[in-house]
Amino acid sequence: MNQSNQSAADQSEANQSKAAQSKAGRSIGGTGADARNRLAETTSPYLQQHAENPVHWWPWCDEALALARAEDKPILLSIGYSACHWCHVMAHESFEDAETAALMNRLFVNIKVDREERPDLDKIYQTAHQLLAQRTGGWPLTVFLTPDDRAPFFAGTYFPKARRHGLPSFQELLVGVERAYREQPQAIREQNASLREALAQLETPGGDALADLSALDQARRQLAGSFDKTHGGFGRAPKFPHPTNLELLLRHYAASAAAGTPDQQAREMARFTLERMVRGGLNDQLGGGFCRYSVDDQWMIPHFEKMLYDNGPLLALCVDAWQLTGDPLFRDAALGTADWVRREMQVAEGGYCSSLDADSEGEEGRFYVWDREQVAAVLSADELALIRPLFGLDQAPNFEGRWHLHGHRTLAEVAAEQGLSEDQAQVRLATAKAKLLAARAERVRPGRDDKVLTSWNALMIKGMLRSGRLLERAEDLDSADRALGFIREALWRDGRLLATYKDGKAHLNAYLDDYAFLLDALLERLQTRFDAADLDWAVALAEVLLSQFEDAEHGGFFFTSADHETLLQRPKPMADESMPSGNGIAALSLQRLGHLLGEPRYLDAAARTLRAASEAIRRIPYAHGTLLMALDEHLRPPELVVIRGAQTAASAASERGSDKGTVAGALVGLGATDALDAWRAAAQRAYAPRRLVFAIPAAASELPSALAAMAPGPDIRAYRCRGSQCEPPVTSLEALESSLRKH
Repeated sequence: MNQSNQSAADQSEANQSKAAQSKAGRSIGGTGADARNRLAETTSPYLQQHAENPVHWWPWCDEALALARAEDKPILLSIGYSACHWCHVMAHESFEDAETAALMNRLFVNIKVDREERPDLDKIYQTAHQLLAQRTGGWPLTVFLTPDDRAPFFAGTYFPKARRHGLPSFQELLVGVERAYREQPQAIREQNASLREALAQLETPGGDALADLSALDQARRQLAGSFDKTHGGFGRAPKFPHPTNLELLLRHYAASAAAGTPDQQAREMARFTLERMVRGGLNDQLGGGFCRYSVDDQWMIPHFEKMLYDNGPLLALCVDAWQLTGDPLFRDAALGTADWVRREMQVAEGGYCSSLDADSEGEEGRFYVWDREQVAAVLSADELALIRPLFGLDQAPNFEGRWHLHGHRTLAEVAAEQGLSEDQAQVRLATAKAKLLAARAERVRPGRDDKVLTSWNALMIKGMLRSGRLLERAEDLDSADRALGFIREALWRDGRLLATYKDGKAHLNAYLDDYAFLLDALLERLQTRFDAADLDWAVALAEVLLSQFEDAEHGGFFFTSADHETLLQRPKPMADESMPSGNGIAALSLQRLGHLLGEPRYLDAAARTLRAASEAIRRIPYAHGTLLMALDEHLRPPELVVIRGAQTAASAASERGSDKGTVAGALVGLGATDALDAWRAAAQRAYAPRRLVFAIPAAASELPSALAAMAPGPDIRAYRCRGSQCEPPVTSLEALESSLRKH
């Protein structure tokens, strides 16, 4: 996978790389705001950053669109987000400039959009940009629309204030585009018609036949063909985490191992890539959490923004990697990420914030990088001796004359050279990190976008639940429950989701990703602490997916609901981008829920989605990793383990013995609060990505018929099923563990 084969989202961010252009200030907020700037009352921190611009900005709304039609002015649509470095640059250069703003106000109706609140608009106009410009887009996205139909007739990304890098000045562009609108109306109409036709062709129906398992093998080969054996990852810089591809490789390894032919190369590609990301500068070595992407092959220097949607899947992936390999490196990375989320990203109401900015004090990365003198002033001589070779402080500066901490050496290597035991080195490293983190906390912090997005929260809720469940972290479970409770309270209204919340206001129709990701998170929650109310909520989400989002004729799910406002296009995205595919997660989750409840409508909807995606999967398998996971479980139904019984205290069993070879010892070793929980933990101990485990108390009532049929006995019993085939229940923990070991 070379750079030309990366997702459009990845390339677009790469095109805005700080390494490619000169740096500019972070500050947004000029003077002389006009009363026609309507952004101050919006819920988006990104739009609020532009509320004091002299540009007469509007949010995307009916009033702005009507004004453009009434005045026959083209629309200048600017799309960005609060953590976007080059969005800040263009704002500082042009949108805060009175002369440029006057030109914009005279010639256009100017609309500013937060791509995180309106991913529907972003998807449509990024695709249109790619068709018009024949290259991928990015942020800021600058699009000029005809007022009558909102079709784009010119599109670009960042434009400088003065000519450079082969780009016209922004003022020159404004004048030229407006002149073309006035002087070439027929050409623009013809181009718009062609664009609409091209957009329609992108949504052509898929094939009648499903892709088969060979697509998974082909994706694995494609990933192997672009694997960087030296540094991990796929292709060359800029390098993105792509947790979906790594998860696909781990799942492939698990399936091959279960079949008796373990694919060690697939395991090693995923393990090595994640190890290098964890040890590298992509991972915040002091505070935890992963940055957006690396600008180099070594995962050393990131683009410093931290996005919630990256960290949720990466947290879950680190937990999975630890479960599979037992390597404490991955457990530590998971703990660090979860701690960062709870410490810095969870708001008082319970939801998770969207992102941290890359910039502070007008410089990208300033919050994170160090001078040698700063480090030496904080640490003892012994701590400094350990840190210097470990994080590369004994080498040349790696970021604009300063150092960004990157794992040049392993702790074991440095400890051996210095005659330390690994335990001694771990203690010394922990104290050094704590001191540096405390010193860093005194700096001016990057800006935080504190709006709460349903879809991004769902990704993090799943990651926190996975951490809490498998790493036995009660604080992570509680954090996830707070976030889930917040979504139910603030963003679930009259049986429908809303997409975003800030400052007491929840609004905007939710999108496919909101419903699909939350359904997936609820299935994770049900495997952690079964609650019938969560199951009912999952069913309600599934029903909205079918009634509001499914393409009943051709299969698959549209990105917007049936009652959403009419836009230039109603996309049906299939490929994974910076987040997993909403269609893939919907198909995977509906299948799992369908098997759990014995509900064929959910299984049929998932099958229709896979048929709709079949041609896209065959063309570029590796780009559809989430759909491939759903395809795998369609062709080889997942394993369901349903454990029923009374929630009885484990202490009675522990009194009979503490030998870990006995059932009683197992209960103690698992730290279970009751025997039912211990059975669940035992069934989830091994890495088995196609196994779902539900521990349902005997007292649970009003269960769906498929679950009610799995009745509890006088003691705990476990039912093990694949698809519609179930084995006889087992009534001892030893029998369950023996059954799980065999197959």
